[in-house]
Amino acid sequence: MSNERGNNRTLLGVVKSAGKMDKTVTVQVERRVRHPLYRKFITTHKKYLAHDERNEFLEGDKVLITESRPLSKSKRWRVQKLVERKPG
Repeated sequence: MSNERGNNRTLLGVVKSAGKMDKTVTVQVERRVRHPLYRKFITTHKKYLAHDERNEFLEGDKVLITESRPLSKSKRWRVQKLVERKPG
């Protein structure tokens, strides 16, 4: 990761699917947005496919993903580091 250029976006999320695809994990990122009319905060989520070179991350792990060049048709993110291992 250190040889990449520019300031790439980073997101914090939870691994929702691992082991079903080779070198790929599905990361769910949650964010809170304010409803434009009712002014109430709503939690929304989005799933990203992220590259996991060594197949080391498990479901439930909290990870930091960073934007990268396109790696496949739908994979544009890489797992940068593990933030918190799933307990148990």
